[in-house]
Amino acid sequence: MYGRRASQLLKEIDSSEAGQLVPFNSDVFDQVIRECNEHNSQFQSLIRYNRAEVIQSFRWKIGPVLPHDIQEKLHFSEKEYFKNHSAAIKSYISEMDIDLTVDMVPPKDPYIQVRVLEDIGEVSLGDHSVSLTKNSLHFLRRTDAEQFISQGLMEEFLE
Repeated sequence: MYGRRASQLLKEIDSSEAGQLVPFNSDVFDQVIRECNEHNSQFQSLIRYNRAEVIQSFRWKIGPVLPHDIQEKLHFSEKEYFKNHSAAIKSYISEMDIDLTVDMVPPKDPYIQVRVLEDIGEVSLGDHSVSLTKNSLHFLRRTDAEQFISQGLMEEFLE
């Protein structure tokens, strides 16, 4: 409909003689403008929704701090959206006392074997303490090991 009404206006202009005006069709013109604004609004909403989804995925893939090259591409309101989204996730994680950012895919086994890459020292893990010295192997809960793995202090040991 939007295209047909606009096309109708163009045909009216084209059918007039050069240098002559046909009576202005304000009804059709107003309908075209109104529909154009509706489509523009829908288009803007679609773009915002798509960008919001990407921004949300950054929080899960990259973490709570975005690299400078990504921040440069964001509008101020998108930066605020990311900050608020990150705060909501942090609050939920704190309330539920579970780190949702550890594994995006549920692990097959809650325990993993790890090799310590750098001396970490004596660490309290739940109900026991363990000495994490360089090149030592340990069988730890995945949730306990992930923080050290993400810091580059240990790696999962796969036989």
